[in-house]
Amino acid sequence: MEYAKPLPNYLAKRYQGWKATSYADNKVWYRHLAEEGQRPRAMVISCCDSRVHVTSIFGADQGEFFIHRNIANLVPPYAPDGDHHGTSAALEFAVTSLKVAHLIVLGHSNCGGVNGCYDMCSGQAPELEKKSSFVGRWMDILRPGYNRVKDMNLDDEAEARRQLEKAAVVISLENLLTFPFVKSAVEGETLSLHGLWHDIGEGGLQNYDPETDMFVDV
Repeated sequence: MEYAKPLPNYLAKRYQGWKATSYADNKVWYRHLAEEGQRPRAMVISCCDSRVHVTSIFGADQGEFFIHRNIANLVPPYAPDGDHHGTSAALEFAVTSLKVAHLIVLGHSNCGGVNGCYDMCSGQAPELEKKSSFVGRWMDILRPGYNRVKDMNLDDEAEARRQLEKAAVVISLENLLTFPFVKSAVEGETLSLHGLWHDIGEGGLQNYDPETDMFVDV
């Protein structure tokens, strides 16, 4: 593959620093993980956004979280049609093979994917309506959320976008229950679902409460 290049020097130096410090101090634990395999307690479905650092937020160690990231932390509805479904495959592996106890959907503030959905659905981003747009077709998952936010009749567009970020979490929780193996595990009380929204600038974290249909501070 002629276009593959060596790792940038600054990343190579960071790796060497990690190998000489964090890895060296915890070599036995890393070898234990390698030999025994992973047994994460939770799966986290998070956004690809580089500002959302899941392990830092929760102070997680290696082997603690099974993390899947995609644009706008979305879970598509169950659709076993034989096409490529990275999120669905990760979900199936986590629930049926790793048997995680918790499944967390983590949304966040100022989400570019959610803003793209808002712009697309409000007619401000016609390029995302094209069939050739991977982002646009992925964000179709969130169209029902946009309709819910539109029905709120919010005058503040910034608040509407923030509500759509939270709707992305709720839509994903609803879609999770369309997967038979998730629904069965939840009903059997071997798996619990959690919806979170993270405020990047303020460091805040809110939890979705289904009884009030609101997000409350953790």
